[in-house]
Amino acid sequence: MHLDKGHLGNFILDNEENNNLDSDASNDSIQTLSEDSSLSNDDTDSEDDEELSDSNNAHTSGSTESTLLNANEEEDEVVKAIIRSKDINTNHPPPITTEDHVVDICFHPNSNMIAVANIVGDVHLYKYNNTETKLVSTLELHLKACRDVEFNDSGTTLFSTAKDLCIMLTDLETEKLIRLYENAHEEPIYTMTVIGEHMFATGDDDGVVKIWDLRQRENIPIFSLKKMEDYVSTIVTNKEGKYLVCASGDGCLTTFNIPGKKLHVQSEEYEEELTCLGLFKSETKILVGTSKGKMYVYNWGEFGLHSDEFPNLTKKAINCMIPITENVVITGGEDGILRATSLFPHHHLGIVGEHNLSIEALDVNSDGTLIASSSHDNDIKFWNVQYFETLDVSERVKGGKQKQLKHNLPSSKIDNASTFFSDLQ
Repeated sequence: MHLDKGHLGNFILDNEENNNLDSDASNDSIQTLSEDSSLSNDDTDSEDDEELSDSNNAHTSGSTESTLLNANEEEDEVVKAIIRSKDINTNHPPPITTEDHVVDICFHPNSNMIAVANIVGDVHLYKYNNTETKLVSTLELHLKACRDVEFNDSGTTLFSTAKDLCIMLTDLETEKLIRLYENAHEEPIYTMTVIGEHMFATGDDDGVVKIWDLRQRENIPIFSLKKMEDYVSTIVTNKEGKYLVCASGDGCLTTFNIPGKKLHVQSEEYEEELTCLGLFKSETKILVGTSKGKMYVYNWGEFGLHSDEFPNLTKKAINCMIPITENVVITGGEDGILRATSLFPHHHLGIVGEHNLSIEALDVNSDGTLIASSSHDNDIKFWNVQYFETLDVSERVKGGKQKQLKHNLPSSKIDNASTFFSDLQ
């Protein structure tokens, strides 16, 4: 606006000069008027602009400060949520990474120790707490892959079996070999279980099962029978010790009568390998995992036919399982994921933890609060599962199959998206 008025004053001056006006006073008066008018408008508009600019700057500054403040608050909340998610369940030992492939793991029954059997035949003993895992001893026992390690009930003796056909009993206090069964099987031994104070059983790659009595001086089994056509994957019994139940790669569940030293019953044949077993409901139910991801439930004592069948979400092989409560099982899968499942009623509870590669071994400590899992990564991870004591297993995961597949439990160290963002509200 002031530019237009300024140009008008200059236009009047030029016209006055061109017409040779004799009145300097008039010219001066007009010029002064024009300049005053221009200056006056310049000053006024300048003040207006400065006020407008100040106002805009103040508004912009306030808006920016508000935006930055909100952004900082949001950022702080995000950071807090991330920190919270990282701090979830840190009350467990740090992982163990070994040089050699881990074949089996076993918790000590009375102390914070875990035995780790590897592919070169050694057994490593680690002490652990919530801040460190420390290698305390290496037992160079077998000449070939050590396939199974177990402790006796008192924790004084370590049992180990291997591909070298040997069974070894080692005194933990002295770390000296107290008994050696050479050429115990004709084929590599695959699995073993301790039966009470004096007995144990072994199964090999060819389907042969043998029962041994420590009270016998000779290193010969009290019972040996071949009724399976493939490897014996797992052997379990209950506290009564009457039946020995064996899962096999031939797809049959085979049961032996221990006192009678004979075959009890063999189940129907499944079109899949039976890979792992677990006892539930005060040992009245036995759960069988398979290479196709299914789980079959048998009533204890009725081993001819399963009473129920649970389909798996992923249809990937279940390699190992461990009972956590009378009604909850944790399974380790070919997909590297540990999943918890409620058996009665049957539904998937969520992801307990995960590895990058297939999970091959799984065990739980004596009080049921800590589990360990190992994978083809040569790693052993610990998961605090104490929350199962208060977890409402009757509450189903909302949503479809994908939601169930991705639902994380507290031990998984990963927040579910809904839980994570609810922290920001």
